[in-house]
Amino acid sequence: MTTFDLPLSPRLLLQADLVPIQGTRFQPTGFPDVGAGVYTLPNGKEHLLVESAQSVANRLEAACWDDAANDLVAPLQGLSYVRVNDSGGELLTTSIQEAHRLNSAYIERTDFFEKDLKTAVAFDEKKPMDRARLVAALARFDVCCLLHGVFLESIAGVLRVPRALSGFIEAEGVGRVNTGGVKNDRVQATKDEEGGRTAAEGFGNVPFHRTEFVAERITAYFNLDLEQLRGYRLGAEMERLLFALALFKVQSFLSTGLRLRTACDLAASPLVVKAPSDFKVADLTELVVALPALVQAAQKHFASPPVTTTTFAPGEKKPKEGKAAKKAKT
Repeated sequence: MTTFDLPLSPRLLLQADLVPIQGTRFQPTGFPDVGAGVYTLPNGKEHLLVESAQSVANRLEAACWDDAANDLVAPLQGLSYVRVNDSGGELLTTSIQEAHRLNSAYIERTDFFEKDLKTAVAFDEKKPMDRARLVAALARFDVCCLLHGVFLESIAGVLRVPRALSGFIEAEGVGRVNTGGVKNDRVQATKDEEGGRTAAEGFGNVPFHRTEFVAERITAYFNLDLEQLRGYRLGAEMERLLFALALFKVQSFLSTGLRLRTACDLAASPLVVKAPSDFKVADLTELVVALPALVQAAQKHFASPPVTTTTFAPGEKKPKEGKAAKKAKT
């Protein structure tokens, strides 16, 4: 059985070829006021950003969450994270689901953030940042922050941990597929300016255009910074857990998370290891079997119980920023 000891290399580089599960067309991510991320290489060939690093990070987090149970998936039970309830005691959100993790607005406006997290970090603006305390606090309250990064800017402008695990999806040799359609109004096909029933209000037939893409090749890329994992200095048990957890996120995403949009449903080939060349990546079945024991072995680094519950009350004022945070913004 794989031991999940870190390979002796600075990075683990993985990639997998993707194809549309039906037909040849797919819809990439779009950016406000920009559209699709098309770019041209020096050789003149057009490439396309299908999924950004930010979006893939969110999808890797989603691979850990069971929406039906409103909890972590079974192999990851026992990991640390924060659950946020509303004033009625109902689940509002969690640090796993929030894009900014522990720096979510729904967390930083709670007693937990003010008392527990700030106390654990123990930031002193008169001293250099104590990175070891920051890392230990993140492991204690949301261990996934050590893979996906976090920026606790409301405490101080220097409390930042970058992503250790990142990914993106690119397509090469792309071509555009320009199509269109119309939203039919079976009651009133034409606009009625006098009656205020126009396309802006959703009335009348509304034509639209649409651009999809085809590609010679679509590839998902993943980069795990092994030096960063070692640099946390949390011990062998935590290193093994973070390593296996990162591989689980990637394998689970490729297995079940590739319906990126209605018109972008992809299937993945097996992962290919680009570096180190002699590393063999564990499959999803092996990871599911191994993770419960790895989680248990790292329990001393987590809060007790590992799931911290707090309450968000609408209307609470944002905590005041420290001088270091204010200086960072000027």
